[in-house]
Amino acid sequence: MAKDIRVRYAPSPTGLLHIGNARTALFNYLYARHHGGTFIIRIEDTDRKRHVEDGERSQLDNLRWLGIDWDESPETHENYRQSERLPLYQKYIDQLLAEGKAYKSYVTEEELAAERERQEAAGETPRYINEFLGMTEEEKAAYIAEREAAGIVPTVRLAVNESGIYKWHDIVKGDIEFEGGNIGGDWVIQKKDGYPTYNFAVVVDDHDMQISHVIRGDDHIANTPKQLMVYEALGWEAPEFGHMTLIINSETGKKLSKRDTNTLQFIEDYRKKGYLPEAVFNFIALLGWNPGGEDEIFSREELIKLFDENRLSKSPAAFDQKKLDWMSNDYIKNADFDKVFALCKPFLEEAGRLTDKAEKLVELYKPQMTAAEEIVPLTNLFFEDFPELTEAEKEVMAGETVPTVLKAFKAKLEAMSDDEFVVENIFPQIKAVQKETGIKGKNLFMPIRIAVSGEMHGPELPDTIFLLGREKSIKHIDQVLATL
Repeated sequence: MAKDIRVRYAPSPTGLLHIGNARTALFNYLYARHHGGTFIIRIEDTDRKRHVEDGERSQLDNLRWLGIDWDESPETHENYRQSERLPLYQKYIDQLLAEGKAYKSYVTEEELAAERERQEAAGETPRYINEFLGMTEEEKAAYIAEREAAGIVPTVRLAVNESGIYKWHDIVKGDIEFEGGNIGGDWVIQKKDGYPTYNFAVVVDDHDMQISHVIRGDDHIANTPKQLMVYEALGWEAPEFGHMTLIINSETGKKLSKRDTNTLQFIEDYRKKGYLPEAVFNFIALLGWNPGGEDEIFSREELIKLFDENRLSKSPAAFDQKKLDWMSNDYIKNADFDKVFALCKPFLEEAGRLTDKAEKLVELYKPQMTAAEEIVPLTNLFFEDFPELTEAEKEVMAGETVPTVLKAFKAKLEAMSDDEFVVENIFPQIKAVQKETGIKGKNLFMPIRIAVSGEMHGPELPDTIFLLGREKSIKHIDQVLATL
């Protein structure tokens, strides 16, 4: 009988939710939902030095914002934080000590550092050498008594089977194996402060929570043999492992680094900028996984249905900001207006632009936006002074027929009453200028657009003129005519 599928995302509350961690959570979520399994969130908070206040809440809030839900977590279950599970770890450490599979190590940090230096100087691969090597039982007892009398607090190390072979069939990468002798010697499973190390605690947790599959980034591959050693020492069956390839920056070709300032790497950043969560969810789902076919826009339900762990990529995933922005724009274009307006509202409010024309402005620029914050620079025209023309715009305005077009269109605007000045009446006025002057196409529309808006491209021209208002449009035309 097949095991129930139970997968987990186990963040450390050491900072904001990073794109890489969000992907780990998302793939575990899709795997669980596709196979009708259970998705668990567990908090690995034993690294007290790097612990960030509010780190846990930030992780959970940002996962919720993305549209990820879970079945078990510290919010609903007791002892789902590692810091609450110390007695359980102690139980198994005591067991390994009693069975002689682990031992207390009294070597100091200074001694370890000195030995490391010696090894490096001799061209040896740095590794821990058992401090009790060659000692008789009496010598060993005297050494321990001396160290304890000096107040040295021991760590606990796992006795490594150096001749053992640790192998597994990786869901993503196929068969992988490590030799026990290449691990770096007996390694610490309990620190001096009584806290377990990551590689020990994670095994106890995964076994206790009956985790069937561990899907994570390939930076964990080197941890897997250590974890298999703990499974072996405790006589437990290991879960299946799958290691996703790293994410590279498509601009640099290097691993996505928190130092990449040209890339938004935290989910919080996308929230603050007013991206639609569905777009970010869709984008992350395609980082290192391919559903097959040409389509790239999928709903959450479609992604759950399509998810196949056998299609996880063996090649690095490229983080492409341009692609994310294209995807986000597609989502905004097709989203309900009310949803987009609600996203834009705080930005308009902060900029003092939440006027009676605000809805019309959002409607106008909705097809161009990748994120709600863009509504402010996009609407500068309506709230700030006429912009400085670019060289390309000046070139258009140097055309022979430009003054004729502008004067004729200005006269049309001046002749309109306030009641007549509505969107649907503006285009006919431009067509009337064409009829009167014989000037058409680009030579007609482009000078009017530049004179009114200061830009060569933008939303529909009648909409732009209406939102600017008759007086401001005439003023802008006058400003431009004065320079010709």
